[in-house]
Amino acid sequence: TDRYCALLYLDLDNFKPLNDAYGHGAGDMLLIEVAHRLRRCVRETDTVARVGGDEFVVMLGELDEEAPVSQAQALDVARKVIESLSQPYQLTLKHRGIEQQIVHRCTASIGMALFVGDSADIDAVLMSADKAMYDAKEAGGNVIRFAPAAAP
Repeated sequence: TDRYCALLYLDLDNFKPLNDAYGHGAGDMLLIEVAHRLRRCVRETDTVARVGGDEFVVMLGELDEEAPVSQAQALDVARKVIESLSQPYQLTLKHRGIEQQIVHRCTASIGMALFVGDSADIDAVLMSADKAMYDAKEAGGNVIRFAPAAAP
């Protein structure tokens, strides 16, 4: 269609300390909870995927036909994601039959790129969103950055 779509590329802030302190099992539990929270932030028709490590992508399809409106729609979703992922994570770890409750705080750095449906070079869109995510990381994390060419 002629509608815009948005690709959100996100990387978790403060993930490595959890893995280092409690092991990969704790990290896996956190990643599962992040995926659940992401799914609750988007429409049923949108896509959430883990691309590796602590990085996820969210594909928002069928936004508006106008770039500024689509950008605002994508920003609304990204803000919901930031809010949801910044809530404390309560994890129950089991080690040698003993349960341990831990609370972990984790946020996300999000890069976003807009594109129009099938006419986009998806590799270029992915690279733009990834670069914007690194810009968000460099800004201190827990922020959203649009790719410079995101809104034609």
